[in-house]
Amino acid sequence: MRKPPSQFFAILIWMVLQLFSGVVMATEEPKYSVIEKTEPFELRLYEPMILAEVKVEGDLDEASSQGFRLIAAYIFGQNQVTEKISMTSPVAIEEQNVKNAKIAMTTPVNIEPNAGQWTVSFVMPSTYTLNSLPKPLNPKVQLREIPAVKRAVIQFSGFYNAQKVADKTLELEQWMKTRNLEAASAPKFARYNPPWTLPFMRRNEVMIDVRN
Repeated sequence: MRKPPSQFFAILIWMVLQLFSGVVMATEEPKYSVIEKTEPFELRLYEPMILAEVKVEGDLDEASSQGFRLIAAYIFGQNQVTEKISMTSPVAIEEQNVKNAKIAMTTPVNIEPNAGQWTVSFVMPSTYTLNSLPKPLNPKVQLREIPAVKRAVIQFSGFYNAQKVADKTLELEQWMKTRNLEAASAPKFARYNPPWTLPFMRRNEVMIDVRN
């Protein structure tokens, strides 16, 4: 069966990004410590992070593909550098007032329902601050800094769909109840791998922020 156009273009963009950035095996992930672990569940404490995010519409797959394309365009050059940036990831140093700076990819891609829309986000590399990140040229792409946060997480492999994500979300909510953990956000779906990854090698997660 042919892949839908949205998924095909998401795969194509991801391949181009990985070829040019050279970060397939060294993609940065958000930093966190594990407070509690009971397979497949974890309670994590994440360090402060900066998100590049967009709001999109459609079903889960459409939102994932559309949001990915918009943010990938930002990190791959649709931005305006306003000051010198030095990155530890394999991307060239950019001088002041240079357009189209490339930003290293990170994982995961986060997808969160939001009042009839979806919020799709990437965590920006830790070498940046909110002031040093290149400003997006597309007004749909917004940069946001979030403080340290506790998150309850369930991890699973294989392909995803809306029903599977819903089932895993229910499992996570039930586990949280056994730990008396109160949700502080809507569930977030996180995918870590490029679209061509074999099912048994895929890493997916559902995350829910937890009140302190």
